[in-house]
Amino acid sequence: LSLFERYLQEKANVIQWDKIKSPTDKEVVPYDDLPAVPEDPAVVKALLSKLAVMKLNGGLGTTMGCTGPKSVIEVRNGQTFLDLILKQIETLNAKYGSSVPLVLMDSFNTHDDTLKILEKYTDSAVKIKYFNQSQYPRVVADDNTPWPAKGRKDKAAWYPPGHGDVFPALCNSGVLDQLLAEGIEYVFLANADNLGATVDLRILNFIVQNNNEYCLEVTPKTLADVKGGTIINYDGKLQLLEIAQVAPEHVSEFKSIDKFKIFNTNNIWLNLAAIKRLVESDALKLDIIPNPKVVDGVEVLQLETAAGAAMKFFDRAIGVNVPRSRFLPVKATSDLLLVQSDLYTVQDGLVTRNPARTSATNPTIDLGPEFKKVADFQRRFKAIPSIIELDSLKVSGDVSFGENVTLKGKVAVEAPKDDKIVVADGTVLEG
Repeated sequence: LSLFERYLQEKANVIQWDKIKSPTDKEVVPYDDLPAVPEDPAVVKALLSKLAVMKLNGGLGTTMGCTGPKSVIEVRNGQTFLDLILKQIETLNAKYGSSVPLVLMDSFNTHDDTLKILEKYTDSAVKIKYFNQSQYPRVVADDNTPWPAKGRKDKAAWYPPGHGDVFPALCNSGVLDQLLAEGIEYVFLANADNLGATVDLRILNFIVQNNNEYCLEVTPKTLADVKGGTIINYDGKLQLLEIAQVAPEHVSEFKSIDKFKIFNTNNIWLNLAAIKRLVESDALKLDIIPNPKVVDGVEVLQLETAAGAAMKFFDRAIGVNVPRSRFLPVKATSDLLLVQSDLYTVQDGLVTRNPARTSATNPTIDLGPEFKKVADFQRRFKAIPSIIELDSLKVSGDVSFGENVTLKGKVAVEAPKDDKIVVADGTVLEG
């Protein structure tokens, strides 16, 4: 209710363009400038004793044709996102004798399924905590009435209000106080589907030494990332600038990779005591993101917030400009093709780029709608092709691939309407 009242009262937060300043290297620190972590394992163990890993686990796999939480989609060799995340933390804890826990923020859409899935990990060496984010009623657009008040009683009447809700939800759940009582001071928050979001000791060491309450990882922007948020200095404070805050006449400049060279990975390091302070004082007035939708023929409005927008409220907030390897999201089957291919290797849950790839960038993958669902993707690839030397791939129509296929250069495979193409076993396609 308070979010909707604020939405009605506040004017859209459009940034005054002439007040924007680029952040300095002290405000957004280049990763290579971070000091090395002390080699003493006892020092590292002490650092890790302050940390919990938190994953945003509220999303469903529906866009990829899957039911249930997205985190249980099989990513590679039968392992799900959750399998890989737990293996990463297990390996870290075993190496340093630490006990970093995993915290999952579920939504009402994923919670029940997640509880069933977690039964699989009852013998895991990693302590797992979980909590639900809030659920808000969708508002019917024509009269601003909450949909449940108009008689809609099922799940469709409600929505999870974005990952900016992590702050109040973590406090209200009691999990924040549990973590503080266990001596944990920081959480590393990331999307469950970002395979590059692993614990980085250099970042953790830096923010602990400098008492930074908030650290947002950014990475160099490419043409594929032009809509992503970026860090700016505005009125003397760092904040995230999103495309929704940009006036239409400045959108092309915002998308430029010359002026705004970095974008938000949504990997965020947060001080728990600071979260508690800001939530309890009701200071986190995050920018509201209106998200109009049509559900079952009814125009509704859902108001959301993003965790990145909290940056300006924390003391000593910084960014760190990290390597692109820390941003490896799987949003579609085209991303699955990349991470399942020989472009990456997996060891101890860590997904690492194959050094045999000489290009600094990944190939661009454009798979037609026939590949959108994971089940169709799996059916159409008998085995994932070798793409070490691939620049781009565009596939459209009724196409399927055999085993031991190699793709090089710029490859396009297009099946004419009412026709089918099968790329035979052992084929090398080079464009």
